[in-house]
Amino acid sequence: MGPADLSAALAPLPQRADPRILVGRETFDDAGVYRLTDELALVQTVDFFAPIVDDPYDFGRVAAANALSDVYAMGGTPLTALSVLAFPTGKLPLSVMTEIVRGGQDTVHAAGAHLIGGHTVTDDELKFGLSITGSVHPDRILTNANARVGDHLVLTKGIGTGLLATQGKRERLAPEHAEELIATMTTLNRVAAEAAQALELRCATDVTGFGLVGHASHIARASQVQLRIDAHAVPVLPGARGAWRDGARTGGAERNLAYVAPLVDWGDADDETRALFTDPQTSGGLLAALPEAEAEAALAALAEAGVPAWLVGHTGGAPGRVRLL
Repeated sequence: MGPADLSAALAPLPQRADPRILVGRETFDDAGVYRLTDELALVQTVDFFAPIVDDPYDFGRVAAANALSDVYAMGGTPLTALSVLAFPTGKLPLSVMTEIVRGGQDTVHAAGAHLIGGHTVTDDELKFGLSITGSVHPDRILTNANARVGDHLVLTKGIGTGLLATQGKRERLAPEHAEELIATMTTLNRVAAEAAQALELRCATDVTGFGLVGHASHIARASQVQLRIDAHAVPVLPGARGAWRDGARTGGAERNLAYVAPLVDWGDADDETRALFTDPQTSGGLLAALPEAEAEAALAALAEAGVPAWLVGHTGGAPGRVRLL
């Protein structure tokens, strides 16, 4: 389902106000946050999808890293996970289920959390994901509503996973590009989130299904600023441009492009750039907005922690929009 469809479906539903709900669905943030005490809040999220890689173990790892990322994007620490699995019983051996859950569990354990249960249904199409519960101090939440005019934008992973995964399904993805794809999608945003907390940052989101400009637009609208992204500074995963030029296309990118049409000033961006910037990402990086005076320190801290990071733009006026430079 595209973001416009989701917005339309949720619009008629009343929302129940409660001061303990610190982050709800209003701002399309990465997870919900619920205050338990003055020093403790829960971070809750769920995500699942059909396989985007062939190997069952890798699929489990990717799905888990993707779900965990929403907690990291809020500045939280994952605590527990529940698996969500739709499995075509009788069509696939149970060993496939075992390896998927093994991959998910190994990744949850790598995050320092615990897989404590889940739910499985029989379905014609295989799907897997996780519901994650984490914790965060109520005063240290990372949210897409906290960007300010003059902030700099930092991104911690390259884009292009959707195009690369599609090229893989077409059996036209080079082995080295497939290896890079798996590596980026199974890399947790844990270290990046810990660095953000150490620097006392307040605004971040993870780049996933809505693409880079889709998630950037959520920051722009929630924070009432304009995000000005330098298209040439954004890192692109090896092989992603080649995949697009070879004919790889995703339905998700088409829906994302339609969704952001009234929200993005594309400038002189060509079709390839638009495809990359609306490409649905799986387990993408963090996009953070931080004061200009702290940008260099943030890049240095991330580099010291072994996290690649790029300065990709800044914030300005004209609230609620994204502009490519």
